[in-house]
Amino acid sequence: MGVSRDTPWLDDSAGRVMRPYTASGGRTHPAAALDLLSLVTATGVRPRGPLGAEHTLALRLCAGSAAVTVAEVAGQLRLPAVVVKVLLSDLMEHGAVTAQAPRFPGGGYVAADDQNLLRAVLDGLRRRL
Repeated sequence: MGVSRDTPWLDDSAGRVMRPYTASGGRTHPAAALDLLSLVTATGVRPRGPLGAEHTLALRLCAGSAAVTVAEVAGQLRLPAVVVKVLLSDLMEHGAVTAQAPRFPGGGYVAADDQNLLRAVLDGLRRRL
């Protein structure tokens, strides 16, 4: 049974060998308010304390590009979004990343239940089918 080197706690044949919420210490509520479309950027500050492997991978993803969304980090780490929000919130508390609320055409911000955004997402999904 080989262990994949690119993501911790993944087995080549069995998949994830630890529960996703282990990565966040069982926490399900991030200290910072993050949206799935929040843009996260690494600051270059190294966290002061020891962090888990998933924290390190999330930080690498954020440092690998100008900005990355919470949803992209969750997809790359193969973890539930709420777990990734906790991980990124931890990194924010250490000063290792910053997050910016999503902006949309016209320069405005959007509420999570904005009907126009939901329609645009639905239209985009329909075009891909």
